[in-house]
Amino acid sequence: MPKLTKRTVDAAEVRASDYFVWDDEVPGFGLRVLPSGHKGYIVQYRAGRRSRRISLGPSTVLACEQARTRAITIVAAAKNGEDPAARRDAGRQAVTVKELADRFDKEHVALRVKESTAKGYRRMLQRVIVPALGRHRVTEVTRADVAKVHHDLRHVPYDANQCLEIISKMFSLAEMWGLRPDGSNPRKHIKKYAEEKRERFLSPAELKRVGEVLREMEAEDVQLPSAIAAVRLLVLTGCRLNEIMTLQWEYVDALGKALRLPDSKTGAKVVHLGQPAIEVLEKIGRLENNPWVIVGSKPGARLTDLQPFWQRVRARAGLKDARIHDLRHTFASTAVAAGQGLPMIGKLLGHTQVQTTARYAHLAADPVKAAAGTVSNALARFLEGNAA
Repeated sequence: MPKLTKRTVDAAEVRASDYFVWDDEVPGFGLRVLPSGHKGYIVQYRAGRRSRRISLGPSTVLACEQARTRAITIVAAAKNGEDPAARRDAGRQAVTVKELADRFDKEHVALRVKESTAKGYRRMLQRVIVPALGRHRVTEVTRADVAKVHHDLRHVPYDANQCLEIISKMFSLAEMWGLRPDGSNPRKHIKKYAEEKRERFLSPAELKRVGEVLREMEAEDVQLPSAIAAVRLLVLTGCRLNEIMTLQWEYVDALGKALRLPDSKTGAKVVHLGQPAIEVLEKIGRLENNPWVIVGSKPGARLTDLQPFWQRVRARAGLKDARIHDLRHTFASTAVAAGQGLPMIGKLLGHTQVQTTARYAHLAADPVKAAAGTVSNALARFLEGNAA
């Protein structure tokens, strides 16, 4: 057997059937010559009891010494107990990120994620993740690939971080499903962007103005009464927007002065009501054949979007930067001002984690600071000899 060189490759004649020319230096390295005239480098080795063959490339593209180097690498790997051909086949059969995203949706998002959250997941998958990574093999996605997706959304930190966490969960499941090696999640070590936590509380004067606007709209009788009631309930209960908008009469326990919600962002919960909230509910009245508290304009339907109405309210009240969710923050800040502790506020708002309520800790410290100031001022007067 000759040593394969460019000369021997060029000299290899075309025959009626294919044949091999083997190299005399690298075991398993050879040239395959087809009746069509095509010549391609191959390497053959044994993996256990199986004989395996890998095509290295055509002689018109790959130089002989390049093919020899590749063959040496493959033979060495086989001697170390590896099977490069099996690794190649696994790579060809590996699912794409697009296929992983479809499975992620069907087996995780659709079954384990709340519908409101699922919408955000699917929006991020369709608009960002699949367009950026969809054609990649799941096994080939690197930390650099994920970091680039995250970096490209740096102008919207919240979306960038949400995207990162969706990718993280998706690839954690890929490991569980056997599509990637354990501990190979490409999201690891990528730091989230800092998010600006906006906490806007309406002052008593601003709340008074909102109340005036609601009464004006009520008198004008041109706005949907249920929208006016929805805003009042948001103020008086501290509920999340979706909890009020999807409230059904069967969840209202008037005698127990509570809303017994079978589901919410944090699961089933009870919202205890003050008398003003009860009075708002009593004033709404229940419509026949309509289970919803906040009804829409169509028979039997609920109001699905409060934002346009709130835009009109805040514009007339001169509160152009106030969001609907700020009404929930206002409920919490008012509770702090009334002397309620953070654990109680957490129960009122339905928080399941202490750190969620902890954002109001600086407000809870204000009365303590005021008391400290009063005491220290009195003591200072004694020290200075000015005490009466």
